[in-house]
Amino acid sequence: MATAWHEKSLQEIGEALRSAEVSACDLFEEAQRAHDAHGDALCAYHVWDGERARGQAEAADAAFRAGRDAGPLQGIPISVKDLFGVPYLETFAGSPKPLPESWSSEGPVMRAVIEQGAVITGKTHMVEFAFGGLGTNTHWPVPRNPWDAAHHRTPGGSSSGAGVSLIEGSALVALGSDTAGSVRVPASVTGTVGLKVTAGRWPLEGLVPLSPTFDTPGILTRTAADAALAFEVIDASCAGREPGAPAQACSIEGLRIGICEDHFFSNCPDDIAEPVRTAIGELEAAGAQVEDFSLPETEQAYELFRMGSVVSSELRAFLDGDLPAWNDTLDPNIAFRMSGALGLDSDEITTRRVRIAEVGASAAARMDEVDVIVSPTVPFTAPKLADIADPKSYSAANLATLSNTCIANLLKLCAITLPVGLDKTGIPVGLQCMAGPRREERLLSIARAFESVLGTSRRRLGKPPIGI
Repeated sequence: MATAWHEKSLQEIGEALRSAEVSACDLFEEAQRAHDAHGDALCAYHVWDGERARGQAEAADAAFRAGRDAGPLQGIPISVKDLFGVPYLETFAGSPKPLPESWSSEGPVMRAVIEQGAVITGKTHMVEFAFGGLGTNTHWPVPRNPWDAAHHRTPGGSSSGAGVSLIEGSALVALGSDTAGSVRVPASVTGTVGLKVTAGRWPLEGLVPLSPTFDTPGILTRTAADAALAFEVIDASCAGREPGAPAQACSIEGLRIGICEDHFFSNCPDDIAEPVRTAIGELEAAGAQVEDFSLPETEQAYELFRMGSVVSSELRAFLDGDLPAWNDTLDPNIAFRMSGALGLDSDEITTRRVRIAEVGASAAARMDEVDVIVSPTVPFTAPKLADIADPKSYSAANLATLSNTCIANLLKLCAITLPVGLDKTGIPVGLQCMAGPRREERLLSIARAFESVLGTSRRRLGKPPIGI
């Protein structure tokens, strides 16, 4: 039987590429077959760039044969959210027409992937200008959540095609961005792993902005081990250093896990809370120390998020200044949410930014009391498209979906989500882990330790009805 490489770790695949057990062309052809089989049904991609990707795979193989090794991502199929500039592809950022050519210039994160010799499979669908957590877009087909074969449910957003591309099997890593949960939400509801780095750790150049105050590039992968490898490669490139070994799993014994019941569990339905609590129980049985933890800054931050003014004001300023012609064609859900920016003066926005910074500094000082805070990632089942057809129902569902993930952005923390179960509709449930600012290596070590106890998505959740 042929090896299913999409089920192997990046470490295993890298070793196989370097021993010539598999070729980059083999990996790409497997990705192409997966896309041929499920691409029309799942619709992960705004553009599938198969011919060029095949050429990149051939170049990677030629480099291996010549003894040239650019790094761990050489020959690895990677999908890219369509707000990253890629020099040879147009950027739409979820809008109905291509942005000016300057937005196709790559920034440091994309450059890290290109210079490694990765195979770029294409650009994935996204919410228009990344302003939404559900994954819908009236301009383009909405990717389908692969875990419901009967109904078209949302795939999570704003990196809506990213997690779907991994489940489809057409990519082994997906690049996304996260302003209030836009990496972790799609990762959670598709049963994948999503890492949000601390704001400022990775540069924003080469990404179409939503809110520079909160925007962060991020990655989606199939496992925590893969996330650790991809993070190290990109982080090293952005920092101008040689990549080292990926973060390894730490000991689970004595790890301090903080539980904040008041915000993160208070509005969480039982069928989502139960898989998370079960996972926490397994971690405790393995030796972790679970304790109630108070983070009063959470409610202060969430109240600022509910006001919605900073993100919407920054998007409004960007569109008015750089893309005024795009205002007239905005998705109605985006336009409705942006209406909150009208009538707010610059002094009020500055005051709210200052308040957010103060709350974040206060929370950071408290984070050393535990190793990680865990919670449900998304305390809301991915809705059917028909149930969020009007802007008001959409906005309510969007707010509920982002209620847990937005805290890490507002408090300037790093965060990761791991798959731990299925809710009553069969949609994956994620376990969110948050750590202090710039503690990504420690967070990834903890995530790998958790994964060693809880298992990977395939082991814990099984296979989705659609996908491979």
